[in-house]
Amino acid sequence: MENDLFSLKDKVIIITGAGNGIGEFLSLNLLKSNAKIYRIDKKFNKSKKLNMCHDKICDITNLKQIKKTCSQIFSENNKIDVLINNAGITYPNNSLNYPLESWKKTIDVNLTGAFQFTSEVLKYMKKKKSGSIINITSINSEFGFPNNPAYVASKGGLKLLGKSFARDWGIHGIRVNNLGPGYIITDMTKKSYNNKKTRIARQKNTMLNRWGTPNDLLGPCIFLSSNASSYVTGQDIYVDGGWTANGLQ
Repeated sequence: MENDLFSLKDKVIIITGAGNGIGEFLSLNLLKSNAKIYRIDKKFNKSKKLNMCHDKICDITNLKQIKKTCSQIFSENNKIDVLINNAGITYPNNSLNYPLESWKKTIDVNLTGAFQFTSEVLKYMKKKKSGSIINITSINSEFGFPNNPAYVASKGGLKLLGKSFARDWGIHGIRVNNLGPGYIITDMTKKSYNNKKTRIARQKNTMLNRWGTPNDLLGPCIFLSSNASSYVTGQDIYVDGGWTANGLQ
């Protein structure tokens, strides 16, 4: 039905960090829902080009590039319906001597980059008095995971940035929510997953006794992008197999 609550037909969706990993997966699968997808990344692998996706090269730490990219997308469509702040980097290291350079790089992309891109998109969403921002946070935004203070801090900051934007922009009909993955099997987590001891230890922290896959994030993204979530804002939705709600092991 055309009025399906979960329909993404003709919605203009921007996904940052979409050149690979979760961003690439979401781009491909949200495209199947007849949305118009704009992939944002610093570079794209030509051999992995997704037909029908609109690729925009943009460094989300560069405000000038962000302004140009968002202006182009709005000019092409006269609207921006959804922004998924997915871009993220991680530099795990001994937190007793964590490099300042790794801290700055992580915060610049994971937090400041999301702030800059969101701030620009909000201006265009305000024109239409509607829009949905989805921040890809992490269970790291809730717990003190070891040896990665920059990543933990950036995801914790992104979680509260989302709530702040939700509070300030709700009056304009714009919703902002956080989607927090647990351990998802991706290139970023491949090393941990391939280590049998680490893999089993982490899946035991979940209630479902398994790692997640990118496909587990698709349904929640469709929900938050669609009219089905029209009264949902300022929320944290964790896709973690129950990790954040688990008690004794």
